Amino acid sequence: MEKENGTNYLPWRIDHRRCALLVIDMQNDFLKPGGALYVNDRSVQIVPRVNRIIAECRKLGIPVIYTQAQLKDEFDISPLEVSYQPLLREKGLRPGTWGYELIEEITPLPGEHIIVKHRYDAFYNTNLELLLNNVRGLGVVDTVIIVGTLTNVCCESTARSAFMRDYKVVFVSDANGTFDEAAHLATLDNIGRFFGRVVTTGELTTALTAGEDHYRT
Repeated sequence: MEKENGTNYLPWRIDHRRCALLVIDMQNDFLKPGGALYVNDRSVQIVPRVNRIIAECRKLGIPVIYTQAQLKDEFDISPLEVSYQPLLREKGLRPGTWGYELIEEITPLPGEHIIVKHRYDAFYNTNLELLLNNVRGLGVVDTVIIVGTLTNVCCESTARSAFMRDYKVVFVSDANGTFDEAAHLATLDNIGRFFGRVVTTGELTTALTAGEDHYRT
């Protein structure tokens, strides 16, 4: 980020000691052919970069937290979501199905947390905020790194919700995916203007490992 006079400027620096990684909805139903919500292969292209970030976070002791979107057969637990996507009345994101599971390329380790959510926002009616407040010690985490799918739906909703809770948001441009390039770019622009910092995978890994002391704050 640059100020008008061209000097390097950041609103805040990324400190790996205060970060947690949120891996949003990397599920077969979104990412794999045959999935109920699969549209094209744009989102699956992010998988190598998501795994690179997961590996880097594990190496640095940064908690890795996954989310899984879940609907139910018994009743519409997310009725407005289903009303906009009627196919979800019959199938998609049901526990016990292949589509609900995380893709095989993304494998949580023992001790890594999975948040089950029923809304786009991973904070809504889940224990995510409680987990973030304590997972590294009381109040240590003040920054969330967001990767996953879909850029403009669950990832953006979670980023906005994190911002409203005074978390610093790091939104990784090439490790968030959606089926529509225009929607993806619109979200990156909006997040970068109002809700967080937008960085590439390479920029993130450099910041985590080497720091950002060369920038002004």
